[in-house]
Order: sequence, then structure tokens, then C-alpha cells
Amino acid sequence: MISPAEIRTGNAIDEGINGRSAAMCLRETNRSISRREHEDVRNGSPKPIRILIADDHLLFRGGVAALVATQPDLQLVAEASNGREALQQFRTYRPDITLMDLQMPEMTGLDALMAIRDEFSDARIIVVTTYTGDVQVLRAMKAGARGYLLKNLLPKELVDTIRAVHAGKKMLSPEAASQLAEHATDESLSDGEIEVLRLIAAGNANKQIAAQLSVSEETVKGRVKNILSKLDANDRTHAATIGVKRGIIEG
Repeated sequence: MISPAEIRTGNAIDEGINGRSAAMCLRETNRSISRREHEDVRNGSPKPIRILIADDHLLFRGGVAALVATQPDLQLVAEASNGREALQQFRTYRPDITLMDLQMPEMTGLDALMAIRDEFSDARIIVVTTYTGDVQVLRAMKAGARGYLLKNLLPKELVDTIRAVHAGKKMLSPEAASQLAEHATDESLSDGEIEVLRLIAAGNANKQIAAQLSVSEETVKGRVKNILSKLDANDRTHAATIGVKRGIIEG
């Protein structure tokens, strides 16, 4: 289901698309590749920045495709609707910039990002997502993302970020940077505590969690106490909410 935020973004980026799909825009772009590259060589101008977009929402891909088509220095060369396709398309087209959503079917954007970076260490990938959690941002940047943007961005922010990352810079949206700064000194949850938090969010009581993790109930209680303290949470439900918001666990 496409969220209201993504619809607003699609509408913002999609001005002037007149109902065209990403696939249609891509076909139109590909038909002009040879002509444009020939003109680039003839005129001595630099080749356009070649872009792959990976997102499971057609509306957002279409909006980006329409935006890219208006920029003479940008060129959409491929698209993907899940992480596995993103990896395959990257291998085929070797784009200069990849725009990667995080939550996609078959293979997540984060897994695709890591797989691409494992094969192509110089890959320049920009995460474009609805998630602002500091843990999610940090995880993506540690995996090799060169930028992190939110889908409520304006068209100018997107094209400016593409150009900046292509030039070798790292870029974070103001919201993502703010989240990182706010939690920079927070103590991280251990792997065991994250597992307990995930099971709390799924509605399990301490006894059920202990059975599933093959630990004592006292161990679970200790981890719950640590979770509440580290997240500054009032209770278990509050802790689960914070965990999802910050990207510690999936909602």
C-alpha cells in the first residue's frame, strides 16, 4: 500500500508527468541514449550521470523518472522493484548513482546495498526512504550508503544530492542528521536485548520470551530492565514504539 507521504512525494516530483509510468520514461530515455552520448562527445561536454532507481512503488519511480528526464546532466538507465532486481540491474548497467529504497520485497534495500558494495566497492548509493530512525540511518551509512534522504523531499533536493554524491560527497537529510545527533551518546542495545525487544513488540510475555530464546525468565526480566533504561521508556509498550521509530526493530 502506498502511504500518504509517498503519494505527496510522488505528486511533488511527478509534476508534469501526465500519467507516464517509470517504464515509459525509461524507454523514452533509452531511445535517446545514443544520440545524447554522440552529442556529448561531439560537443566535448561531460556524459550525464547514469542512474538506477530501486523502489517497489511505481508512483515514486515514475515521479523520479519524470524529474530525471528534465535534467540534461542526468539519465535514468534502469529501474528495479525489489532488492534482488536492484543487484541484477546494477551488474548489468553499472550506474553512476543508485537510488535505493530500504523496505522492498524479496531482498531489502539494505541487503541489496551491502551485496552491491561487496561486489562493487566504488558504488555510490543514496538511500531514499520514509524511515528517519537513527539506528536505521547509521546502519545504512555503515553499509556503504553515500546519502540518506526522506521521501518527503523536494525535487531540487534530490537532484542536488545526486550531483553532490556523484562528485564524491556524503549527504544526509536534515531530519536524518538530527536523529543521529540526538542519539549520538545513547547506549546501544545488545543483540540479546534487541531480540527481547522484538518479541515484546510481537506481544509476548516474559515467560514466552524465555521459552523462545531458551533462557531463564530472570534473564529476560534483566534484559527488559536494561531496555527500558537504555531507551528511556516508561513501559514495555513504550519501549517497542521507540524501537520501531528509531529503526532498532521493524514495525
